[in-house]
Amino acid sequence: MTERRQFSGGMKGKNLRYLEGECRGFSGQAKVGFLLLEHFSLPAFTQALDTIVTANLLRPALFTAQTFAMQDGEVTSDLGLVIKPDARLNMEGLHGLNLLVICGGYRTPLNASPELSHLLRSAAEADITLAGLWNGAWFLGICGLLDGYRCAIHPEHRPALAELSKVAHVTSEPFVVDRDRLTAASPAGAYHMALEWIKTLHDKALVEGIEDILSFEESRYRRIKASPHLSVSAPLREVVKLMDANLEEPLEMEQLAAYVGRSRRQVERLFKEQLGTTPQRYYLELRITEARRLLQHTELSQVEVLVACGFVSPSHFSKCYSAYFGYRPSKEIRRVK
Repeated sequence: MTERRQFSGGMKGKNLRYLEGECRGFSGQAKVGFLLLEHFSLPAFTQALDTIVTANLLRPALFTAQTFAMQDGEVTSDLGLVIKPDARLNMEGLHGLNLLVICGGYRTPLNASPELSHLLRSAAEADITLAGLWNGAWFLGICGLLDGYRCAIHPEHRPALAELSKVAHVTSEPFVVDRDRLTAASPAGAYHMALEWIKTLHDKALVEGIEDILSFEESRYRRIKASPHLSVSAPLREVVKLMDANLEEPLEMEQLAAYVGRSRRQVERLFKEQLGTTPQRYYLELRITEARRLLQHTELSQVEVLVACGFVSPSHFSKCYSAYFGYRPSKEIRRVK
């Protein structure tokens, strides 16, 4: 049996991240609760939830998520869409939670009932990490749960929180993670906030895998970005960027060298010294890694994928895929949500 090829240089981590990783001081399944307040920001909520769901796509059953409301029945989001939460939040609902996210919105009334305040303080006493989306930080602040913490809140509600919680540091940042308090002022902030929390529990590879899946670009074929994760010289970084931008029609070595003002031999030496591999092998690994992502996370056919990643024939594609992953591309598991 032919021994499987191992990935080299900067591409190794991009493929290891799809394997089982290690937790950072956390074992078992983390439970997240989302408290949906009236007129909560649906985009902020879905960004945070999607980040957690995507983590489960890469490594199943890392997280569970449950939605709550302060009353029975439905809750209306800021976009007018109505959601029926899983349960009403009470002391029993707090049991087993690792993270409780207060989901506010632009039109969410700044009115914390005694019941909500009691539940939030109880959650803090139970060492549950607390988070606030949009103006969710205000509800933490009114309970004194941001005293001595840095936090983020939507600009519209920043003065109100600063006046209410004078010993909190109310920032203008899109998101803040300060120990066991997580806050975000926008949907994009909610995404990064959730990523940072996951990073405290699990390895960097998982976080980068989530980023690869959720970092959409202009083209559906452009989600793998190797260059930001490489500590290499400027000329080599430019070559890698050119490779990354030309997967469908791979450039020849002479073209790559000419574009960066180096000879072919100079480029080959840069790859050998800084990435421990050859340009040809790195280019192949970049293309095969993107092919795997497309097969796992899109509905593109195998033929569409091999064309998008610059392979000349199904047999060549299958041979290369099997050499690295140990099975044919037709056996790849689809993880389309």
